[in-house]
Amino acid sequence: MLDPYAKPPAAFREIYKRLQKLSVVDISNESAIVDLQALGQASESRVREASRHTLYPMSSEAFGEFTGTRCESTKAFAIYEVSNLPGLFLYPDLLPQDVQLQILAKTFHRDLSNPQHLTNVHTHYDVPTTSARSSYFSPAAQGLIFSPRDPAIHKPITTQQFLDKKLRWMTLGGQYDWTNKVYPAGLPPPFPSDIKQLIESLFPMKAEAAIVNLYSPGDNLSLHRDVSEECDQPLASISLGCEGIFLVGLDGGRAVTLRLRSGDAVLMSGESRFAWHGVPKVVADTCPKWMQDWPAGGGQFEEWRGWMAGKRINLNVRQMFD
Repeated sequence: MLDPYAKPPAAFREIYKRLQKLSVVDISNESAIVDLQALGQASESRVREASRHTLYPMSSEAFGEFTGTRCESTKAFAIYEVSNLPGLFLYPDLLPQDVQLQILAKTFHRDLSNPQHLTNVHTHYDVPTTSARSSYFSPAAQGLIFSPRDPAIHKPITTQQFLDKKLRWMTLGGQYDWTNKVYPAGLPPPFPSDIKQLIESLFPMKAEAAIVNLYSPGDNLSLHRDVSEECDQPLASISLGCEGIFLVGLDGGRAVTLRLRSGDAVLMSGESRFAWHGVPKVVADTCPKWMQDWPAGGGQFEEWRGWMAGKRINLNVRQMFD
């Protein structure tokens, strides 16, 4: 079993540091970065087309069931594999806009208010429950106070501070213990069935545990390997909101840097399942215009209009057991 406390190779750390310093202009001009949504428009020797499908009926049915609407799309899409990282599959522009918005709604309006789904905030605060598990974005939740477990170290925070600054991740299904880097013994909370069905319709895996990461420009995710699952089944990663620069590599120096946009997905499988990976940079002002106002819409959550404009959300799903 790989060591969850191992440090990434020095060469990867140097690449990571260099990527952190890039400006938006530098990113656009950086030939070493593979832009998923530009694949197919120009020659790209670092990836090969692995498969081509039509969204109907496979994905269209999955998307329609997830959103509760009929999807008539016959859009063709390609799946690519990174040439020097076998098993690293790229799904450019996979998710339609309505599916992306529904993922946001289900995870943040429903799943975040479920006390079984722990967050980073639970470590240092008593997280109050909302009335009838209503959304933390709802008016009824705005008067809540998150009391610190140790008042000598932390001050109380409001719902706005919780959603704007403090919330960095939420777990679904298997509740990973980030301190000890293990999954706790015992039966985990149920994985949300609609998200589970969507993931399993799109990727060759079981959705048993997930982390929903929240980033703002200036945030990053250190290089690491996901090695605590008791199997070598694939790991799926979905990007929403602002663009992220994603570095992936294997021991021996093989690596690739990806520019992930809202709706893109990545599957880490085979040799690349336990690759080093991290997010050195979140690109400011790149959230799609049609998503920027979320969660405002339909006369609801107007006081939160523009919340997503400065956010990148990553839904990272894995299978825990064979």
